[in-house]
Parts: sequence; C-alpha cells; structure tokens
Amino acid sequence: MPELPDIVTYIDALRPRVLGQPLQRVRLASPFLLRTVDPPITAVESKPVEDIRRLGKRIVLCLPEELFLVIHLMIAGRLRWERRGAKPPGKIGLAAFDFPAGTLLMTEASPKKRASLHLVRGAAALAAHDPGGIEVLDAAEAEFRAALVRGNHTLKRALTDPRVFSGIGNAYSDEILHAARLSPVKQTGKLTDAEITRLYMATQETLRRWIGILHEQFRDHFPGPGEVTAFRDGFAVHGRYRQPCPDCGSPVQRIRYAENETNYCAVCQTTGRLLADRSLSRLLKDDWPRSLEELEQLKEARTVR
Repeated sequence: MPELPDIVTYIDALRPRVLGQPLQRVRLASPFLLRTVDPPITAVESKPVEDIRRLGKRIVLCLPEELFLVIHLMIAGRLRWERRGAKPPGKIGLAAFDFPAGTLLMTEASPKKRASLHLVRGAAALAAHDPGGIEVLDAAEAEFRAALVRGNHTLKRALTDPRVFSGIGNAYSDEILHAARLSPVKQTGKLTDAEITRLYMATQETLRRWIGILHEQFRDHFPGPGEVTAFRDGFAVHGRYRQPCPDCGSPVQRIRYAENETNYCAVCQTTGRLLADRSLSRLLKDDWPRSLEELEQLKEARTVR
C-alpha cells in the first residue's frame, strides 16, 4: 500500500499538472470504484482543482462548493499521468480523470478491487474519512509519546494503526524500527523514555529522508506504477529477508502473518533473539531456534544429514 512518502510524492507530481485546472470529466471503468452516489460524480465536471491534500493514505482533490474527491489506493492501486483522453488500461483500469494537459489514470493490479473513490460535500463529510491518527511529521515529541502509549500494543501494530499515526504502513514501520533499534514486538507500555525519544527521532528522520529521496527521483517525471512500491533499493530491512543488514551484516529475518511480513535485524533490534514466525514456529515447536547461532547450527545439522 502506498504510504506517507509515496502519497506525498504523488501529490507533489500532481500539483504542477492539475492545480488550478478544470477537471473536465471523470470516466469510470469499474463499477466497484465509486462508493458514493450523492453528490453525483458529474458534479465535479468543469470545476477547477483548488487544492490537493493528503488524508492519511488518501489523496484528496479539493474543488469549489466544498466538493472533495477522496482517492484511496489501498494495496494495489496506482496512478498514471497519460496523454489527454487516454483510456484506462484493460482489466486493471479503474477510472480516468481528464484535465486540459492530460489524463490521470487510476489502476489496480488486484482482482479484489479494494481501491475506492468517494465524492463528498463539506468538511464534516471529509473528516469522516480521517481515521484520526496524528501527523507524525508535524507532531512534537510529547504528542507522539501520548499517542504511542495510549494503548499497550506491539510497536509494529502501534506504528501501522491509522487511528494512532497517520500514513505509516508495513514498509516504513520496518524501516523506522530498524533505525530506532527496537523490536517490532516490544510492547509500547514497556518502553523507556529514552526508547520513545529514539523512536520519535527515527520516525521523523526516516520519513523525511525518504520523502526527499523520492522527490529527487521523480523531479522530472510522474511516478509510474512500478515505481511506487513497498520494496525499494536503499531500504535497510523491509523486503530484504535473508539479505545482509546494512549496519551489521547479519541476515535480515522475518515474521509472516496473513498477507503481511515484518522484516527486522536480530542483531540490531532484538539482541540476537529470533522472533517466532507463526507458521514455522507451530511446525518446529520446541525445535524453533531462539538465536542466530541456533539457526546456523540448525542449518549445519540439516546440511550434514
């Protein structure tokens, strides 16, 4: 799912192309995309885009008469900037937004069709789409601390909960926790003051650094679908299972659950302890290795056999 740095990148790319320009027409290619009926989608036609905002992981096009188009890309949704009048591509095309200078295409490379488009009127209706998490880049450390310890959850869950923090997902939470040298399963209620400060600084630095990297990367072109990804060159741990940690060289580990995977460095984040992978630990039970050393011994034993 595109996260805060990716959404900021999309907005930065959209501003010079559509800000102040009339949205001439919205062409829907999927009957599942538009989730609202009032106001009708035709209400936006010929109205200029007055502003573009980020609302969590959503992109909001602000139009006159307090009309707001809320685009939620979910996991597989992406945006493309094409020549004016371009058709949404094949099975993955969801919608086309026509402007004088070109057409913004919305696609989704998944049969589950989770991406959505809402057209709402008024600030209150727009606020209903805000999960309520704090904007971490605008928050002082005290506000960050209060949000973090309001409940007692694992750090991974707290960072990715949109009701706690706005815009952080699976990929950047891994990077933040690696930078902070903290375990993804550590409970927020057990954090020391120093660890909270470290996490706050790592969150700020990681997100700002990647916003800057992506800004430079897409300075001269609109990001293509394959360029907005959760697996980036330069990531320390996310998507790098078994590859060497850039800081200590030990192999990156993982925890798999449902459709997600958490990546971490055992040396840098868990004092060498391997966290239980739900599927493998159930299979191995008492044979589950507790450290990198035990993991290597297990591998050696299997090689000998």
